[in-house]
Formats: sequence, structure tokens, C-alpha cells
Amino acid sequence: MAGITGCIGKQINPKRVKQMIQDIQHRGLDNPIVKTFPSGCVGFVGANSLGINGESDPFVFIDGTLVRDDNKQGVSDADYLREKYIQHGVEAISKINGSFACAIVDGDECIIARDEIGPRPLVYNESPQNEFFFASEAKALKPFADNVEELLPGHYFSTKEGCRQFTNGSVTPPEWETPEEAVSLVRELLIQAVEQGLSKGNIGGVSLSGGLDSSIILAIAHKYDKDLKAFSTTYDDDPGEDLQYAKLMAEYLGVEHHIYRITREDIKKIIPKAVWHLESFDEDCIVGFIANYYTSLLASKHTDGVLVGEGADELFGGYFRELQDISDPEEKRRIGQKLLDISYNTALRRLDRGWMSNSVEYYAPFLDPAVVAMSHTVPMELKVHQGEVSVEKWILREAFRDMLPQEIANRPKLRFSRGVGVDDQVDQIVPDNIGEKELKETPESRGGLSLQSPKELYFYKLFQKHFPEGYECLTGRWDPFK
Repeated sequence: MAGITGCIGKQINPKRVKQMIQDIQHRGLDNPIVKTFPSGCVGFVGANSLGINGESDPFVFIDGTLVRDDNKQGVSDADYLREKYIQHGVEAISKINGSFACAIVDGDECIIARDEIGPRPLVYNESPQNEFFFASEAKALKPFADNVEELLPGHYFSTKEGCRQFTNGSVTPPEWETPEEAVSLVRELLIQAVEQGLSKGNIGGVSLSGGLDSSIILAIAHKYDKDLKAFSTTYDDDPGEDLQYAKLMAEYLGVEHHIYRITREDIKKIIPKAVWHLESFDEDCIVGFIANYYTSLLASKHTDGVLVGEGADELFGGYFRELQDISDPEEKRRIGQKLLDISYNTALRRLDRGWMSNSVEYYAPFLDPAVVAMSHTVPMELKVHQGEVSVEKWILREAFRDMLPQEIANRPKLRFSRGVGVDDQVDQIVPDNIGEKELKETPESRGGLSLQSPKELYFYKLFQKHFPEGYECLTGRWDPFK
């Protein structure tokens, strides 16, 4: 886990970077460090952030986890990337795999990059004074920049070349011929990805919603580490449907199970923080954040690292029970790809900001590059089984049916926040002076984004207290139909 910030330019001011890194201190457990170079300063927090051999260029900083092709002990992911960069220059970005955001300072050039799925955030600003600012989260740039750009997944930005897209060609998916072979390969690759996560050494538990995806991750991980704990969240006054399944899965495996029971006061208290952490006023994102936040708060009492099940819905057709009216296979494929393309601003945004807000590292095996590559070879008819009722994530159910209780292997997808039980509760905390009348008077944000409900208008008013108008571009939408 790590947070990175930097300022590159003629007017080097370490105090600026110290202030920036303090604003994202929650992304790491270590004390922040500021490194000064002839071309600028970089601040970082987190044990895996720094890659320096001696005191010479290039310097590498990384947030996230790499899937590596070496077995060197004691060599950090940042040092690994540094070696690749020395060998290949900026082309090294297309030769590494994992979930990462990184910065490379090489003389008077700074390069920032983000992997192709993009759970780890990265924003930047080029000032009129030829200064270049970047940070894991935009709040770090607020004192110095009235607007920001988000580095899109699968892109890098160079202070010499500008913004460029890259394609990672280093992962070749395995070939298969029959559905049975595809099922077997999905199982094999996901098991390897869970092993990869556990090998990091800091994983103490699994975020267990009670849904299919997190249950699969827990079932695999439990085979390798019987001491892993499970962490779940529900609404205290009216527990959501997920809780019974989470309990069932934990009892099935004999796992120590911890449950956070969210109160109405918890929801009221977290909403302003949710807007601040997410840097967004999108209502779906904020409601989903609540469950992530309190699950991570619970887990932080026991561990600083967890496995999570995010990514499966986007990769294996998880939303198509809701979209079963769509019958055209090509349209399904297009929507499935769009869901993956926008996931960095929807499910993965809630994931990252929720867990990092409590300084808990997360590892998502479904986002392992080999699993992602394999998912692209699986046709929609194996992801969504067509019968009287569409069965989403069919290939995952078949791959791990023997490791799950039947009730979980067969249960339909339920949106995380609804399964926890907080969806309807958020409406109750909107102030009385914000309703349909006020929404008609302010139907869109200053930046032109349509506001969808009085609830979202309330979130937008909170957003305005935290961020300038130039940060509204960070608010994304879950809309696979555009």
C-alpha cells in the first residue's frame, strides 16, 4: 500500500510536497518521506514505494502490486520496475503486469503511469508556470491546482512526451477448445492469483460479502491459510440479505468471522468523509463506499492486508441478470467491455478509496493479468447461461461449485450496498431543505453534470465544500449503454 505525490519544475519546494503527502497519509502506515531531486520533489508513504539503488537516476515510486517474472528475495516491486526501466526505457511500462500506479523521475523528465484496469488512482496538473504536479488522490493537489486531469488506465504521461496510451502484450492467454477446458483454466488461473496475493505476506483476511465472488476467494485462500479471518458488514436495524450467506460461508469453512453492524448514525457521519475520500458526488459510488469503508475499518483492527472479490462482475458477466432483455451477443460483448472500461471509476474506485481510507492494503485476484487475459477469451454464452432465467457468471459457478455451499453457488448477484442493507437508509439522512424543488432549481453541477436525485444534490453541495469546480471531472457514472 502506498501513496505518491510529486512536484517537478524549476521552483523546487519540499514544503509543498510535505503538505501534499500529509493529505493522503491514510494510504500508508509508514511515516511520509520526501525525496528532493535537481528537477523537483517526490513524497511517498508506504513500505513498497521507493526504488533507489544508490543516489542516481532513475528513481521509481509505486503504489500497488506487480506480478513479477523473477524470484529475487528482498527486492521491492519499485526496484524491479527500476531494473526494467533501465533496460527498456519508457517501454518498460508495457512490459510489467499488476495493479499499479507509478512515477519515474529520470533527470529532468517525470513519467507517471497506470495499469490497464486502473484500481490505483493517479491525477496530475500542468501549471502555466511549467510545474508538473501529480498525486495518488486529487485532494493532495488542491492547495496548488484549481483543476486536475485523471490519468486514464492503460496510459502514461511524460513531461517530455505528453500523454500516451500503451498496450501490455506480455500476457498470453492459454488456448482452449471445449467449455470444460475453459472452466478448468479459469479455476487454475484464479487459484494461482490467490496464491500470488497470499505470497505478499501481509494478508490476514478476506472481505466476505456473502456473494459468489468473495466466497470463491475465501474458499481458495482458506486452503492455503487456515488462520485467515472473514470480514463482513451489514445494516444493524435491518440486516441485508448478504449477511445470512456470509455467515453460511464462514461456518462452512470454519473461519473466524467478524461482522460490523452499521448504524444510522454511522451512515450520517460517514457521508461527508465519503465525498472527500471518493472525490466524487455520484450517488451510486457514495452509497457503495459506505459498506467498503466500514468493512475496512473492521478489518484494520486485525490486519493491514486483505483479499477482495472485486472484478469478477466486470470480467465474467455479473450484471447480465439485470440486463437480460439484451439478446444480441455482440451487444452483450460491447456492454461487458464497457463495464470493464469504466470500472476504475465505479466499483474499483469505491474499493480503493474505501480500503485505503483505513490504511488497509487490498489484493484483488480477479484483476490478476492472467485472469483478465483469460476472461477476454471466454465468449458471452459461457459467462451468461441462457435458459428460462439468465445465469450470470456461469463459468465461475461451474469452476468452483465443489468448493461452495450450494446456496451460494446458485445465488444470483445482488448489488453490494443493497445486500448490506444501506441503500434505502442513505435517503433518510438527506436534509429536509433539499428535495425535488431544490433539484429543479439546480438540475446539474456547475460543470454541466446532470444531478440525478435530491440525494445527489446533497452530495454535490458537500463536494463543493471540499473541491473546486475543476475537480468535477473526477465524478464518473455507471452507464454501460453510452
